[in-house]
Amino acid sequence: MNILLVDDEPLELEQLEYLIQKKFPNWKIFKAQDASIALQIVKQHDIFLAFLDIQMPGKTGLELAGELMGSYSMDIIIVTAFQNFQYAQTSIRLGVVDYITKPIIEEELNSVLGKYERLGRYSEQIVNALRIIHQEYSEKLTLNYLASKIHINSAYLSRKFHEEVGMGFSEYLNEYRLREAQKMLLEYPELSISTISEKCGFNSQHYFSQIFRKATGQSPRDYRLKESFH
Repeated sequence: MNILLVDDEPLELEQLEYLIQKKFPNWKIFKAQDASIALQIVKQHDIFLAFLDIQMPGKTGLELAGELMGSYSMDIIIVTAFQNFQYAQTSIRLGVVDYITKPIIEEELNSVLGKYERLGRYSEQIVNALRIIHQEYSEKLTLNYLASKIHINSAYLSRKFHEEVGMGFSEYLNEYRLREAQKMLLEYPELSISTISEKCGFNSQHYFSQIFRKATGQSPRDYRLKESFH
């Protein structure tokens, strides 16, 4: 799996590379010290995950994130020395998957990387399928569409997905959408339940509420109220 690290500080790059390789020795890591080098790497290699520092000369990490999200399918994690709520909000709005602060603490990094643990064991086809799901979950995704995007037969993808991921495509997609909805319910208190339902790719608010209750034991509204008091 190809990983991109972007930071204008060589020591920070080395530390991040060391910590990631310690956990995932098989990942291929590319490093860049500014946005223009990062964009060259992205054009030449199929990057799955990028760590972008916010403060860089020229384009900032957030500007680079916006550009990458517009043209490529990849997960982006923002890294910054500034614990600034506005940065975090902008990161979330752009659709980055996480936000970590410097100095990087190994446990914190490992908890962010935890969700990619199984990806190290997936075939390239399934890694590509998951990346598209993570990027386009808000759209009307179908197995046929996914298969055509990664140039394989849909029946073969369905079987392979089940074998490797341990659940069917639809079940995984719903689970991922629900996780994103849970985050959105707490991060965007001003958004209505129906807006969140739509933004997470559900056909109707009724269906969203139904499967949300089944998964969590409470309605989206109750979940939001309960968690926001914690």
